[in-house]
Amino acid sequence: MTIRARADQAEVFAANRARGRIALTAASSQGTTRRRRVVEEGSLRVRFPARRNATLDAVIVNTAGGIAGGDRLDVTVAVEAAASLVVTTASAEKVYRSLGPDAAVGLTLTVAAQGSLAWLPQEAILFDGARLRRTIEVELAEGASLVLAEALVFGRAAMGEALEHGSVFDRWRVRRGGTLVFAETMRLDGEIGAHLRERAVAAGGGGIATLLAFPAVAARIAPLRDHGDWRGEAAVSTWNGFAAARFVAADGATLRYDLTAALAGLGVALPPLWVN
Repeated sequence: MTIRARADQAEVFAANRARGRIALTAASSQGTTRRRRVVEEGSLRVRFPARRNATLDAVIVNTAGGIAGGDRLDVTVAVEAAASLVVTTASAEKVYRSLGPDAAVGLTLTVAAQGSLAWLPQEAILFDGARLRRTIEVELAEGASLVLAEALVFGRAAMGEALEHGSVFDRWRVRRGGTLVFAETMRLDGEIGAHLRERAVAAGGGGIATLLAFPAVAARIAPLRDHGDWRGEAAVSTWNGFAAARFVAADGATLRYDLTAALAGLGVALPPLWVN
């Protein structure tokens, strides 16, 4: 193949990659949270179902029908003072096999003083050969509240599928009052299936999840620690006024069961799409 032909092929590939961006700002008005600013670009949309209460519900829709190698999706959410917002996704997101490039997802969350955000997307399902690079940046003011739950499922167990090869890079940074309070980076590369079967990684589990809660006093976390009906493995730690819960499960259904139980224990009302 000539250099020109390769360049033409690369241009065609790039032109067919999905690009999506959402910028959403929620503000409090007369005791009710309303959308102040909504920006939608490319394949991403955000919809607002019928109101359940004074909290604003937002549902993110990816019209591309999944995420493929070379795609780029960015979501920015800002919650102003005294506003309350719950964000979920219309369905589980599928991350398909890549021919080489990473699929890039960037998430930026900002919550002002006395603001409250529950970031509760449905799980991301990674197909064999998927390459996902995700960054999550969170800025919390003093007095802000956050519940953030993210789940990754490695293959569709019900279809007899498993993730054996690929790449997952997941970087989280949370700052409160300008101070870094939570930082972690997970990387699985190459023979992912073999890594997941290692006892110190997932012991053969098909899904993992992390749940963060700010603030988290002992009384709020007690129901999670006392819960005796986890179907997978779960553990919760608290320090510096927040909590982190970790989950490993055999499959996506089990993972969702445990996440649902944990959120209920925290007193978080699930988005209707989680239970419908």
